[in-house]
Amino acid sequence: MAEPQSLNARILAIDPGKRRIGIAITSEAGLGAMPLFTLTRTNERADLKAILRFVRQHRIEQLVVGYPLNMDGTVGPQAEKAERFAESLREALRDAEPAIPVHLLDERLTTHEAHERLNEFERRVAGRNARVTRDEFIDQVAAAVLLESFLSREQVVLLPEE
Repeated sequence: MAEPQSLNARILAIDPGKRRIGIAITSEAGLGAMPLFTLTRTNERADLKAILRFVRQHRIEQLVVGYPLNMDGTVGPQAEKAERFAESLREALRDAEPAIPVHLLDERLTTHEAHERLNEFERRVAGRNARVTRDEFIDQVAAAVLLESFLSREQVVLLPEE
């Protein structure tokens, strides 16, 4: 039987793309998803090293990797790359104590949803932080959408009666 997840378990969502990796994290209370960072891809070893640094810094207990299935649900080249990336993360974390599971989660339409959210945000708020381009931020928001989807699938945890 799996160990129960702590009430404030931190979960990191990773949206791996061809050029960038969007990263989102749960709040400290483990209740919501927040865009965290966009990592510009260099090579797999450097990408994994950067992600593992986030895992240690934020005491991550689970990872969710976006799984870009085709619209008909079949596995295409990008989904195969995500599978290999998730497996590389599992391998890099194999000696972690406690164990850190790596989940693949269907990410169809997360980028579309992220664009919709950013469009709405831009309509409401004039001026944006010029240090982060929309292309960079969209990956973070897509990772947050992915994480929200994962959180909504988790079972509700009831507190013990006193």
